Amino acid sequence: MASPVVLPHGVEGDHLMAVLRRSGWEAADLLRAYARGQQPPYGYPPQLTVEEGRDGPVSAADRAVHHHMFQALTRSWPHVPWGLLSEETTHQDERGHPLDQEWVWLLDPLDGTKDFLEGTGHYAIHLALLHRGCPQLGMVMVPEREELWFGLEGHCWREDRQDRRRPAQLSGRRRCEDLILVASRNHRDERLEALIPRLGLAGSRSVGSVGCKVAAILRGEADVYLSLSGDSAPKHWDMAAPEAVLRAAGGCFRHGDGRRLAYSSSDPRQRGCLIASHGPCQGELEARARAAMAAIDPGFEL
Repeated sequence: MASPVVLPHGVEGDHLMAVLRRSGWEAADLLRAYARGQQPPYGYPPQLTVEEGRDGPVSAADRAVHHHMFQALTRSWPHVPWGLLSEETTHQDERGHPLDQEWVWLLDPLDGTKDFLEGTGHYAIHLALLHRGCPQLGMVMVPEREELWFGLEGHCWREDRQDRRRPAQLSGRRRCEDLILVASRNHRDERLEALIPRLGLAGSRSVGSVGCKVAAILRGEADVYLSLSGDSAPKHWDMAAPEAVLRAAGGCFRHGDGRRLAYSSSDPRQRGCLIASHGPCQGELEARARAAMAAIDPGFEL
């Protein structure tokens, strides 16, 4: 384990990382099999079914990864009182909300479902451990690039299947005018299209999945990610693991007014103007976004 980190009683760090590592690669194998129309491993159903759910396409691949990841945690630590919250579990009527617990696992089994179904390869698995509402540990798996990213307090690295590790390599760009933006392929509206040129960046590229966008920043290929939305905002499970790995690498992930992201049980949406960056220009980016949004949509809550 790269550095000491606070964990629930009875959970040993090296064991936890071994379980996450193993189940992460197994989950990647599941998604890659479904994406290629192959028989998925570990006894999961062979067909890829798609239905238009409450929050967009839901597939057998989502459910398989949800089951596989949470089963690995519950089997390894059956008596640890942590909550388990996934995009899949929000469709269930539960009395107690997992986010009200001290320790919570927050999972997005398939971030970038539309990209997954379209075959772009821009999809990821997100898993974060929250302690009192703050991401403490993050894992982002990018199956098509064979990348497994981990973020702990102050340490971020990627691994391949041979367990070779490389630290995050944030770019050396230090002026807003030199920065490269990664923005959504499927979630762009007129306000975002108006905001991007007003930030004065060097260029932009379209990438699906929040995890894939943040991975591009961690590799130094890009510097900034923007999310600008209201009621159709991304959810907690979209943001928690990417925030954890980016912050562990020394980057920033905040609202346009400088507030930290909050993971509230009352509303799963991460609404507003969210800015993730490699760090050095974060304050100036937030100032430019505030000025731009005051003109684009004066009533928009950052």
